[in-house]
Amino acid sequence: MMQRSRPEPVQVVKQRRDAALKALVEGVPYIRFLGITFDRRGDELTGVLNFDEKLIGNPFLPAIHGGVTAAFLEVTAIITLSWQHMFSGIESGEIDPEDFLKPEFPGFPKTIDFTVDYLRSGLPRDAYARATVSRAGRRYASVRVEAWQDNHERLFAQGSGHFLMPQPRKTERSE
Repeated sequence: MMQRSRPEPVQVVKQRRDAALKALVEGVPYIRFLGITFDRRGDELTGVLNFDEKLIGNPFLPAIHGGVTAAFLEVTAIITLSWQHMFSGIESGEIDPEDFLKPEFPGFPKTIDFTVDYLRSGLPRDAYARATVSRAGRRYASVRVEAWQDNHERLFAQGSGHFLMPQPRKTERSE
């Protein structure tokens, strides 16, 4: 009779997930500049655009700059897509957060196109976004994103995009 290996303690799995997400997000200076963070619950991510005065585009309203809103939606889509793409490898321990810094790391999905619908002004407060991957193949993915502030039912922006999935980088073979 074959025995199963004992599962890892939940704290170890949680630490690995958190370290991987942190490495993904902190590896992109623009995400840090905008102050975007991610709240993780299992395999589900919620992007958080932490309010800062520098994000205001129209000081008379005041309202979050449209470019910041678009960037927030696109970043949420890319990080969610990357997270979903790598989740099983992170779970198994096959992918280590240190791998993101290695030259052979395939990188992030590349944006083919991204469309934003501005539904109302983004108020001077924190904003949240959640992406849904509609289709994810080996080469191409389609993602929808919704952003809200105080009430999830009252979106201030939504977007949809198509992405080219990263391909494993070829390493030189020794013959």
